[in-house]
Amino acid sequence: MLILGIDPGYATTGFGVVQAVRSEYRLVNYGTITTPASLPFPERLKMLYEDMMELLQTVKPDAVAVEELFWGHNVTTGIGVSHGRGVILLAIAQYGAPLFEYTPNQVKQSVVGFGAAEKRQVMDMTRRLLRMEKVARPDDAADAIAIALCHARSATSRLTGLEQ
Repeated sequence: MLILGIDPGYATTGFGVVQAVRSEYRLVNYGTITTPASLPFPERLKMLYEDMMELLQTVKPDAVAVEELFWGHNVTTGIGVSHGRGVILLAIAQYGAPLFEYTPNQVKQSVVGFGAAEKRQVMDMTRRLLRMEKVARPDDAADAIAIALCHARSATSRLTGLEQ
């Protein structure tokens, strides 16, 4: 199963691609989609949509895992990220890949085994599980890899249960 993990945003969207076969996981690719701050907001959303469609068509994922939003203290930023997330969800729906959404706590629980884990713990465990030499950078890409890994661990555990 080829899984595309997405850490949504409008300035920077992280992506990570993980191949999962039973309980074996392999990092295929990762990076970010960025939009220039100099563009008007609607143009940034258009660029995000087009780049997301290109990513989906290039990766051809069997599933897409997207992190649900966590509303921190900056509501203004949260609203912009919500718009970006909406554009991302639209692209995934138009592409036709199965979509799975996970809260930050679900990602932490799946990767680290503790829903209140710190970000550095998630990054380090992701690095270990995928046998990476170092933690992925930037953080948006590292988060997206963890989201893909979360789905890989969830999906393969369900399949294992069905085979018994």
